[in-house]
This record gives sequence, structure tokens and C-alpha cells, in this order.
Amino acid sequence: MARAISVHHGSFGRATLYELDRPLTTHAHREGHLIFYLGGPDASATINGDKYAISKTEAVAISPWEPHSFEPSPCGQKHFVLTLYIKPMWFLENSQSAEFSLGFGTPQVRVTPTVEMWIGRLTSILLDDQPSERFDGFLFETTRQCVDQTWRSAKSRPLLRNMQLKFNDFRVRRSLRLMQERFAEETAMDDLAREVGLSRPHFFKLFKMQMGITPNLYLNTLRTEHAIDELVTTDKSITDIGLDLGFASQASFTRFFTSNVGIPPTDYRRVAHFV
Repeated sequence: MARAISVHHGSFGRATLYELDRPLTTHAHREGHLIFYLGGPDASATINGDKYAISKTEAVAISPWEPHSFEPSPCGQKHFVLTLYIKPMWFLENSQSAEFSLGFGTPQVRVTPTVEMWIGRLTSILLDDQPSERFDGFLFETTRQCVDQTWRSAKSRPLLRNMQLKFNDFRVRRSLRLMQERFAEETAMDDLAREVGLSRPHFFKLFKMQMGITPNLYLNTLRTEHAIDELVTTDKSITDIGLDLGFASQASFTRFFTSNVGIPPTDYRRVAHFV
């Protein structure tokens, strides 16, 4: 059973302490994403089809919109992990060049003594389970240490070339706008492809080539982000949030949220704090 121990939302990102003993389905975020091991057996994450270790000495860094999944140890024991979600604007405002502003240089992060120190400081705030004015500073320094390390370790610079391909096709840009406007509605991909002037197979191929994820995954991301925002900023019931997003019942919304976030929406709301 997955469990959220603490969630803190700050000015440019959020941090979560999780106990996980089940896989997380392939999903994506518009934020940059870091996963650190805190206890239990080693685990792994698959990022863009490649597997990377999550252990005492290694963490993973996931750039915005990279598809990824979490794989627990087959032994069935619980994993204690710290996960960070960093808004894209942070990369733009704190990077030394336009290329660095697009995300992380490599998916694997070495847990150096300095990184370990900042992980410990950030974790201590979350375990206090109370808002802290130090949260943003600790989140900033933990992220900065990892971003700098991944770009120092990068042997090549494919990210900028890959990002230059994105958003070039006007049909993909139109489909993004339509999904952003309609993410709470039941969206048939055949109809969406037709609206942008493409067949379904061509639309999926072009979208995946430019965005790195499928249209369905992009739509799921929009719904997940909206659900998290509603959970922490409104008093709406879980049922109403799910219905507003087009789910037929609270049960179907809970299954969707849990498979993408790792915990049920009720648990997320219970432990979430704004700093």
C-alpha cells in the first residue's frame, strides 16, 4: 500500500515523502523531477525507455515532459523516497545558458556528501509536518546541486537539439491548445486528430516525435496537475473534483490519481502543506 507521509508546496516547486511498494505507471510532468532514496530496498525508474537506479548512492533526474515510471524492488518491501517537482520557470531563471534551462543534463545523479546533506535538511522539514520558511531555500539548493552535477556529467548536449524540434509544427501546437482547453471533457483522439487536419496514426506519430510523449499521456498530465491544484487550494469534495474532470465516479478518479501520483487523492489532501 502506497502512503504519503508529507507534501510541501513552495513558491517554485513541491516536495513529497512517500512510502511506495507498488509500481507507478508511465506518466510525465511539466516540472523537472528528482527522486531520492531514503530507506528500504533499492528501486529503479525507467526514463524514456532506459532504466536507472534509485539507491543510497544514486538518484534520478527527470526533465520536464520526459515519460517515466517507478519500479519497486520485487521483494515487496516498502521504499521510502523523497520526490521533488520543480517548476519550469526555475530552470529558466537559474540556468547559465539557454541549453541548461531546458532541464537536467543526464538522468542519473550521484548522491555526493553535499547532495546527501541537502536531502537530509529538506527531509527534516517534511518530517516536522509543519510549514517552514526554510523550505524554499533548501529546495533551491538541493535542486541546484543536482542540476549543476548532471550538466557537468553530460557527455553530449542532445537536449537543446531535441527541444528545438518541439512546438515547430502548427498542428501539434493547435492540438496542445485544444487539450489545454478541453482536458476536463471526454476527448476522442480521432476527433482531435481530425480537428488539426491529420489522421489518427499520423497525429500520434507527429505528437510523439515533437513532444516525446503520446497525446493520451499529455492529457493525463493536464488532468493530474489540475486535480492536485484543486486538492490543495479548494474545499471541493473528491467526488466533485473527479466529476469536474470527466470521471464517472469517485472510484474511477481515485484509481487514475493513484496510478499517476502514487497515493489516493484523500491522502494527498490530508498531508499537503503550503509554505
